Amino acid sequence: MCAADASGNTRTNGGPGYRRGVADDRATSFGSIAHEYDRLRPSPSPEAIAWVVPPGCAVAVDLAAGTGLFTRALAAAVPEVVAVEPDARMREVLVGRSPGIRALEGTGEAIPLPDASADLVTVSSAWHWLDPERAWPEIARVLRPGGRLAVARTGRDKHVEWTQEVHALRRSLDRDRDRRSHDVVLPEGSPFGPLEYAEFTTVQRMSVDDVLGSLATYSGAITASDDDRATWLAAAREVLERHFPGATEIDVPMRSEVNRTDLRLSPGRS
Repeated sequence: MCAADASGNTRTNGGPGYRRGVADDRATSFGSIAHEYDRLRPSPSPEAIAWVVPPGCAVAVDLAAGTGLFTRALAAAVPEVVAVEPDARMREVLVGRSPGIRALEGTGEAIPLPDASADLVTVSSAWHWLDPERAWPEIARVLRPGGRLAVARTGRDKHVEWTQEVHALRRSLDRDRDRRSHDVVLPEGSPFGPLEYAEFTTVQRMSVDDVLGSLATYSGAITASDDDRATWLAAAREVLERHFPGATEIDVPMRSEVNRTDLRLSPGRS
């Protein structure tokens, strides 16, 4: 994703194309820790949601909705929100914690909704698990003309020294695994308009134990061996103790990175 400042200034997104990874068990690993995932993963900032939702949006569809963290944030701004999630374990948590939100089994490549039925489609922290060649046309099918696709990621702000150290440890745990691209790139001949990008920052107060617990909700940690996971989390605890000696709670800087693009009103028309 390209750079922008926290005020939400935008510019056209560029970047390399997708890297297609081999299938593995990581995409379906989150259901095994669904309750902890929902408790410990961050929600997007209200400013990010405001930037995502187009004027007059009546129906939003949240793809790969997981336990509903992004879905519930959308529901505060959109009258009707539909969550689409393939993992029954994640959907169970979503339904239990998201009253009034309809949750459907489905994927970004096979959305169980009619043509032109949504004003907004979102994908949060899951774009890299989708097959873009199939997802792009399926999303375009579900959107009404002029509707919007928004792809977001919310996590620790990696512009801070201690989060960079923790991220480097995470990459070392993941070193032998397939690298999937988080880049959002419009396909050739796309019916969508230009991509725009913005970033929004917040701070979340967390206990040190919950910070470590949140690190364990990523696929590399979930699918690692018990010994590798324990070694990695011990190293991450050492980083926190070095930067925050004696602390039981710390302020964790969070950053939402968001791409958005609108479906053209008619083919070939800007």
